[in-house]
Amino acid sequence: MFHEQLQLFRLPSPPAASKTRHLLIGGRIVDYRLKSGTKRLSMHIDERGLRINAPTRTSQNEIDGFVHLHGDWVLKKLAELANASQPRHVAVRDGTRLPMLDGEAEVRVLPGANRVRWIGSQLVLEARADADLGQLATRALQKRALAHFGERLAHYCKALGLAAPKLSLSSAHTRWGSCSKHGGIRINWRLIHLPVHLGDYVVAHEVAHLREMNHGKRFWATVESIYPEWKTARIELKERTTSLPIL
Repeated sequence: MFHEQLQLFRLPSPPAASKTRHLLIGGRIVDYRLKSGTKRLSMHIDERGLRINAPTRTSQNEIDGFVHLHGDWVLKKLAELANASQPRHVAVRDGTRLPMLDGEAEVRVLPGANRVRWIGSQLVLEARADADLGQLATRALQKRALAHFGERLAHYCKALGLAAPKLSLSSAHTRWGSCSKHGGIRINWRLIHLPVHLGDYVVAHEVAHLREMNHGKRFWATVESIYPEWKTARIELKERTTSLPIL
């Protein structure tokens, strides 16, 4: 399965096994959560803040010294997250523009019986007066996503000489995609809002799992054989997480 736990909209509660601590870095009090029992001393920063992983016998002085050693980086990353754009709740109405692949989809709302159709990149919602336009737009975007990612799945499977498995869409809040030998490949439909090359990375990643159901060296070599720019795409995908529209 695709274990890239990329947070899309909700922030998960911190693990019960971790403890909140405080540390003074460059004149600023920084909160962090400490998890003991890991193999090595490491740190990670995401939307939940600073997290430290430490072996069981690591002293508090060792942990504090480790954080201070990387203090400038910690403050820089926390500042970047604080200034990052947050998920945008979009009210769908006539004239709304939604990011879609390498361009935009313009929404037109007309009276009708809650049907949706595409005219090129224009999304036409034929809606009743009491219709949920967000739901209608979501339905149309998911249909477009299924067609687009179906084509990309066939492309990357052909590159590896594999038959394309069943494709389904996901609305998960923590994963872009997943792969199962019996259930096929699932792709998060919200990737339709991002540039084509980022969706391609996710599809290529999941297709590589058809050969290697792990994240070992042979797996990443397989990814690189069909998607050489995977490293830069992986970074960009994480940076784009908080910019997705919410309908």
